[in-house]
Amino acid sequence: MSSRFSDAIRAENALGFAAVIPDIKCRSPRDGDLLRGRDPVETARALVRGGAPVLSVVTEPERFGGSAELLRAVAEAADVPVLRKDFIVTEAQLHETLELGAAAVLLMCSVTGEKNLMTLYEKALKLGLEPLVEVHTAPEMALAKKLDAKLVGVNNRDILTLERDNGGPGLTAALAPLAPADAVLVSESGILDPAGAALAVSAGANAVLVGTALWLTDNMGAMYQSLRVERGSSCGRL
Repeated sequence: MSSRFSDAIRAENALGFAAVIPDIKCRSPRDGDLLRGRDPVETARALVRGGAPVLSVVTEPERFGGSAELLRAVAEAADVPVLRKDFIVTEAQLHETLELGAAAVLLMCSVTGEKNLMTLYEKALKLGLEPLVEVHTAPEMALAKKLDAKLVGVNNRDILTLERDNGGPGLTAALAPLAPADAVLVSESGILDPAGAALAVSAGANAVLVGTALWLTDNMGAMYQSLRVERGSSCGRL
């Protein structure tokens, strides 16, 4: 898939909606098995048929049950840009991400130092990968601003505790005013219902990334549509 991840989000915004990014995640450290017998690749296909403009795939194997093979399979099966979510700390992982077919890669401020983050950010751009810079605190948002990041994610939960806390979109609302002015802003994790999505979007989020809440519902398609909230002109970001 050659289209840019952020362009697909902005295209959804142009239709008047925040983009909903389904997170293809096999397991949660907090909630256990998420698949419950479902095929993650077929589920990804169904979500794209239901309107998902982009997808996210968790490839971390030990705690989240992901794999490189899952990313490749989803990227091949779903004709939309795909984000790789993992603990990316080396340039070799960037090359692997590109080879697996992803259009974007998650770079977490919390898991690497500033110097390495800046190196990975520039290398990703040179490879043609869009880096999604993930932040959880105001100092991390300041680092995203220093990078002049064009795609920024606020993880409402603490990845250093494997997202076992109860963080929610209120953190996005708190950090959104500190984001780079022209960045596409994604609210990640802790989006449990349409009200949570609306809170993040009203604060200026261009998109919401939702994993566990989708997987725990009995009707994933209906849940996906309910999270596709309108993005009015009052939003703080373009």
